[in-house]
Amino acid sequence: MHRRQMILSGLATAAGASSLGACASAPANPNYPISSDNTAPAYTFDELVAAGSKELGIAAEVVGGAIERVFADQGDRPTAYIAGEEGSGAVVVGARYGRGALHMKDLSASQEVFWQGASVGWDWGGNASRVFTLVYGLYHPDMIYRRYPGVEGSAYLIAGLGVNYQRADGITLAPIRTGVGLRLGANVGTMSYSRQRNLLPF
Repeated sequence: MHRRQMILSGLATAAGASSLGACASAPANPNYPISSDNTAPAYTFDELVAAGSKELGIAAEVVGGAIERVFADQGDRPTAYIAGEEGSGAVVVGARYGRGALHMKDLSASQEVFWQGASVGWDWGGNASRVFTLVYGLYHPDMIYRRYPGVEGSAYLIAGLGVNYQRADGITLAPIRTGVGLRLGANVGTMSYSRQRNLLPF
C-alpha cells in the first residue's frame, strides 16, 4: 500500500509540473492594445512644422497654420505622422490611392504604408498631391493598418492646404493635403490603410 501511494504521489507531482510548464510557455493574449502599451513619445509642434515643410515643399509658416489648427482641434500631440503622395479622381463616385512612410519616434526606421479609399457625393475632377498626415492615438506601427469609415468633421482649407479627419478604434488621422482642396468636404466614403497596394479601393 505504501508503495502504491508513493507511485500515485509521483504521478500527481509530474502532472502538476507539466501543467505549470504549459502555463509558462503559453503565449500572452495577442489582442492589442493592452493598457501597458498605451504610451508612445509624441511629436512637438516645432518638429512637425519642420517635417511638414520639408515633405510638402512649402513654407513653414503655411504648414504651421494648418498644424496649429489640428493641435487646437485635438487638444493633444500626435504620436506619429505619415508623409507621402496620393492621386484621386471622381465623377460622383471617386477613388483615392496613396503611398507614404509612417514615422514614429521609437521606430528605428520609417514603415511603408499604402492607402486607398472610395467616395460618393457632389464631386468630380482629379488631382495629385503631397500629403502630410498627423496621427493621434497610435502606439504601435501595425495598428495603422485598418479601415477608417467616412470623414468625421468638416473639411476645411487653410492657406491652400486641405485638412480633414478620419477616425477608427481610438486612432485619429488628420491628412493635410497641398494645393487641391476642391474635393474635400464634397463627399463621404472610407479610407483603408494597408501594408501593400490594393487595387480595389474598398
